[in-house]
Amino acid sequence: MSDRLEWPAGRDKDAALVIRTDYHDEQAWAAVKAALMKTWGEEDDFKPYVHIVDDPAWTGITPAQLLSEASVHEEGHCVAYLADHTSMRETPVTLLALSLLTRQGCESNEEFEEYGGSFRVVPYGIHEMNANLMIANLDFGDFADVAEADPEGVFRGFAI
Repeated sequence: MSDRLEWPAGRDKDAALVIRTDYHDEQAWAAVKAALMKTWGEEDDFKPYVHIVDDPAWTGITPAQLLSEASVHEEGHCVAYLADHTSMRETPVTLLALSLLTRQGCESNEEFEEYGGSFRVVPYGIHEMNANLMIANLDFGDFADVAEADPEGVFRGFAI
């Protein structure tokens, strides 16, 4: 672990890991959190299942730095969602979905291309992603493909 960060401990490994990396606008962060905490599903019958890291020590962390930290500390969780500069300034709100799989953790470049990388996701989509990843119904690449097909490169969920 770096001297700067303490990896989130004591959290449910099945909860979506959301890390705040931008601390310039508290009102924008409140809007992001409100969007994350909305119920979801066809009849809004599912509660959000997230673990939010809101610690200024994470300010400005890059995806590469997060991957480095995760490769040392994270077991079993394959995605982190970053509430970054873009999350706080653009509408609609999106977060960066980042696969915690590193190239070194893959048997081939093809495997990394399939299961690694990042894309933007709306808060509702985080819940849908997390539920499907948790039960291994879909993998990161499935969501990345849908985001890639979106004109703005955002995963907006399947059930919209």
